[in-house]
Formats: sequence, C-alpha cells, structure tokens
Amino acid sequence: MSKVCIITTSLRSGSNSDRLSEELIRGAKESGHDVEVISLKGKTIKFCIGCLACQKTQQCVLKDDAVKIVEKVKNADTLVFVTPIYYYEMSGQMKTLLDRLNPLYSSDYRFRKVYMLSTAAEDEEYVPEKAVSGLQGWIDCFEKAEFAGSLFCGGINDTGEANHHLVELEESYAFGKALR
Repeated sequence: MSKVCIITTSLRSGSNSDRLSEELIRGAKESGHDVEVISLKGKTIKFCIGCLACQKTQQCVLKDDAVKIVEKVKNADTLVFVTPIYYYEMSGQMKTLLDRLNPLYSSDYRFRKVYMLSTAAEDEEYVPEKAVSGLQGWIDCFEKAEFAGSLFCGGINDTGEANHHLVELEESYAFGKALR
C-alpha cells in the first residue's frame, strides 16, 4: 500500500498516546502499509531560529535529531502525528518539530495525507480543536498535502490508563486500518 510515518510526540514513559498508537500501528500494518514509527522520546530537537536558509538549501543549519526526521517525513506517503493534548493544544515538542520541518516546504515531499491521533484527560468534543487547527495550519503550507482525519480519545489521564479503555483502543486500531 503506502509508506506511513507515525510520529509519537509524548515524552512520558508508558504514555497513553503511545499505547493508543500501538493499536493504530497494528491496524496500519494489518492493512498492508509499510509503517515507520518515530518517537520523540530521547530526541534532541532545537527550536527553529527563523533564518530561512532551509528555503534555499532544503537543509537546516541546526544539527540535531530533527535532520533525520525531516528526511523520513519527506519520503513518506502518509503522516500520522500522535500527541497528548496539553492545555487544549498539541504538545510543545510536536509544535517544535513542525517548525523544524520547514526544509520540506520548498522540497519535493511525497506525503499527501496527514492524520492526527490525540488523547487528553478531558473528554469534551472540543478539546482537540486547537491542536487540529495548529496541524491544519502546518498542512496548509504544503499544497500537495491534505488533512485526512483525526481521532480524539478523551477521558484518559493517568499513566497506563489507556489499557483500560477498550473502546478507544479499538477505535485506534480501526483508525490505523483506515489510513490511506
């Protein structure tokens, strides 16, 4: 099928978003996708300094783990960002990575579909709206790409709690199976 790059952004050990992403990954693999998972745990990703050198060279002047991630994202057909919701927004490390993916803007990137899986302690429907909006703003800069869908799993807070949310685990699996 397609090459899917799943980027998990939680830095918490045993995180709920990681547990939900495991089911998403299982579903994507069972659908025949070639899946690569990138976790931001243990990665050094500096803040973008706004020099815009990458617009001419497709290379960032900063040398850290983002450089390898940029290459993997560039060569994927489908992207899935997995994030906990912090203060009604995507995690800070996800936003920092999105900024550092700027070298892709003027490159010949392959990705066309972009998805988001998010989780939070709060479970109201509006909780992920700002995170989705932030990702949509990033996608809007890539005219060949589109936001293809989102799954929000709310009401999950304590470490390991996702293991007891069977409905959300099944939804994550189905979400992964349905990736295009």
